[in-house]
Amino acid sequence: MGKIVLRLDRMMVERKMSLNELAERVGISNVNLSKIKNNRVTAVRFSTLAAICEALECQAGDILEYVQED
Repeated sequence: MGKIVLRLDRMMVERKMSLNELAERVGISNVNLSKIKNNRVTAVRFSTLAAICEALECQAGDILEYVQED
């Protein structure tokens, strides 16, 4: 079975947005956003994902990636 990997770090680099700036725009703590950015979460609320997409002007598919595991 594969897994979903968050590619938030890549999108933040493309948009030249810091962790602090994105956390402020999304309305979550730096610690929680850092966990999302570093794939240390097992779930993300749709409302949080929507806020991240709005702040980064991207689609959810730009941040979420399915990776096949061997």
